[in-house]
Amino acid sequence: MAEKEYLIRLGDGARKRHYHQTDKGMVISFMVQLEVEITKGVWKPVIRYDCSHDFAHCDRYDLQSRQEKDNLRLAYADALNLADEDINKNWQIYKEKFLRGEMP
Repeated sequence: MAEKEYLIRLGDGARKRHYHQTDKGMVISFMVQLEVEITKGVWKPVIRYDCSHDFAHCDRYDLQSRQEKDNLRLAYADALNLADEDINKNWQIYKEKFLRGEMP
């Protein structure tokens, strides 16, 4: 089994946390999360893609930590690619909505 984990700074007050585990080339576990710094040193999740609960899904959060869950109905590898692409492309919009108190 192989694991990869990294944290990428996306811009001022935003970062992407990425983790995935593979076995024989197949994704068996993953988590990709956009985090926003709400005050100095305090980071909150904004949107998280993962496969906890044994299915690929997306959790969206607002400032009060309320959560919405969407079942992606995708294979783990496809969901991992979607997560990376979505956060890379839309992180600024998600950050702005989150800081206004909206769900991204």
